[in-house]
Amino acid sequence: MSAEIDPLMGMIILLATTVFLIIAIELKDLVKATIALGIGSALLASMFYILDAPYAAVFELSVAAGLVTILLLSAIGMIDKEGAK
Repeated sequence: MSAEIDPLMGMIILLATTVFLIIAIELKDLVKATIALGIGSALLASMFYILDAPYAAVFELSVAAGLVTILLLSAIGMIDKEGAK
């Protein structure tokens, strides 16, 4: 069940994954950083699927890109912005 992909396309996906994860590290705005982390995780899940690891891809997509992103966004939304001054 291996998905055939052009090596150039695989390199582009890996480069995009790396760029989004570096952006997630460098951003000061937590909401934007969390969204960048979710996009990077979704791209990584697509690479897992292309590399014929569908269980790892589903786990990465559901847990890392989905659950962790939602939990981080929920926690950021609960932060008391008035008390942070």
